[in-house]
Amino acid sequence: MFEIDKLKPNQKIFEIGKVRIGGNPGELPTVLIGSIFYKGHKIVKDQVKGVFDKGQAEKLIVKQDELSEETGNPCMVDVEAFSKKAIEKYIDFVSEVTDAPILVNSIYVPVRLHGVKYAKEVGLINRIVYVSINYKVDDKEIEFLRNIGLKSAVIQAFNPRNPWPEGMLQILLGKNGLLNISSKIGVEKPLILTNVLDVPSIGLAANGIKVIKEETGFPTGTAPVGVVGSWYRNVAIKIFGSDAKGCCEAVAMAMCQFAGANFIHYGSLRKASRIFPAAAMIDAIIAYKARLHGIKPKTKNHPLYKISFHI
Repeated sequence: MFEIDKLKPNQKIFEIGKVRIGGNPGELPTVLIGSIFYKGHKIVKDQVKGVFDKGQAEKLIVKQDELSEETGNPCMVDVEAFSKKAIEKYIDFVSEVTDAPILVNSIYVPVRLHGVKYAKEVGLINRIVYVSINYKVDDKEIEFLRNIGLKSAVIQAFNPRNPWPEGMLQILLGKNGLLNISSKIGVEKPLILTNVLDVPSIGLAANGIKVIKEETGFPTGTAPVGVVGSWYRNVAIKIFGSDAKGCCEAVAMAMCQFAGANFIHYGSLRKASRIFPAAAMIDAIIAYKARLHGIKPKTKNHPLYKISFHI
């Protein structure tokens, strides 16, 4: 469990759009990030042209917003695209439905670069988080992002040569580290992501959060839910049945929140109804414990106050 009293007092808090993120455990609620338009998402009819079911897409986004309001956990929308045309359509649509920050994401570098360029052209750059600056970043990508004036990005702490927490620090720090590169780009609000490759590595990601926050003070989080789904589908469902899946996802998320995660990428937006209540309860417990160390929530819109604990 995260020892709040041992944290260094340099934990940074950033504001992206209307969302505040970062700080010590117990100060701000965990930011929850759900994905839409990802590969295999059934609401997408044509991933190249960006054709999708607008009614279903709006329901998913609005539901996340409603849960965010009810629990006090802020939210962001991770927009995944496979073409330049699609990323424009998705950004336009999501920005009209919600005022939540938007993560511009694609497995194709030219697509996500086009996405942030388009976002700047339409006046949305202050709500954009670029996904991501990672060990594959090259000079072309760096120069493009510098010229765009990018202010926020996910910085992946994945080190292919050393996936342990010390390896995460190695790839982030130093002259050639990703944090130095992001600073040269002009990124003022880095969000550090500890990568999860499979269920056993959730523990490494959680420990990495603690180590990175203590070393850098930057908002740090992870994505522990997706791997639980794939593990459960391939292995555990045969043993435990389908009903236990949500419990396993909540436990994985709780481990990371207790490790100090400032944000959790929970995968598909369709999971929001079971993710937000669990995250809110965990945040309320963490905030209540933090009082022992003189740490109080920095907002009244916190699960500690929003959900009923009769305190």
